[in-house]
Formats: sequence, structure tokens, C-alpha cells
Amino acid sequence: MRKKELYNSIIEICPVRNVIARFGNKWAILVLLVISENTQVRFNELSRLIPDISTRVLSSTLKTLEADGLIMRTVFPQVPPRVEYSLTPSGQSLIPIIMQLTEWAQSNMKTIIGHRRQFERDTE
Repeated sequence: MRKKELYNSIIEICPVRNVIARFGNKWAILVLLVISENTQVRFNELSRLIPDISTRVLSSTLKTLEADGLIMRTVFPQVPPRVEYSLTPSGQSLIPIIMQLTEWAQSNMKTIIGHRRQFERDTE
């Protein structure tokens, strides 16, 4: 079995790796949090609320979150088409966990930065 095939098979059978690999990218957690704070949000509004994300990356992130059942995409039949994104019950159940991780990061960020700087000094 080639290395890439082995890696993919390990991800497929490991629930933690499988899930985290999908929503653990740079933007997915932030997109989930922004949607949770706004109940329902349109694409352009998401773009304004997360100004650093490109439209291509936002679109891709939304598709991934929708494919995993964490967000729901609702299309309204009107001209021009209106599309809104909201959290599914599964996505809503993830928010408290993300909030705990956020609180942990805020509480420990200074210490982590200090360790990184010390590590950089020690390895120079």
C-alpha cells in the first residue's frame, strides 16, 4: 500500500482524525462561530464579517461544512437568488466545544507565545 493510500485509510477509520481533518482548517471554526452568532447569514455578509477570507476559500469551507452536516444552506426562490447559511443541530452541538477551546486558547496564549520564543532562542 502506498503512503498516501495508507494515510487516507487511517483518516477514514479514525473518527477523531476524520472529523478534525474536515473542520480543523484555518477558517472552518471561525465560519461556524460567525454563523452561530448570527443565526442565519448570507454569503456576502460572511465575507464582510471575515474580511481576511477569500471568496473561493469561503465557498469551499461552506461546502465542506455543509457536506459534513454542520451547516445548512437554504436557497430562497427569488430573483436574484438568496442563500442563507445556518447551523444544523450537529453544528450547534459543536459550538460549546469550540467556545471551550477558545477560552483555553485565550487563557494560555501568553504562555504558549513565551514557550515559542524560548524554543526559537534555544534552537538558534
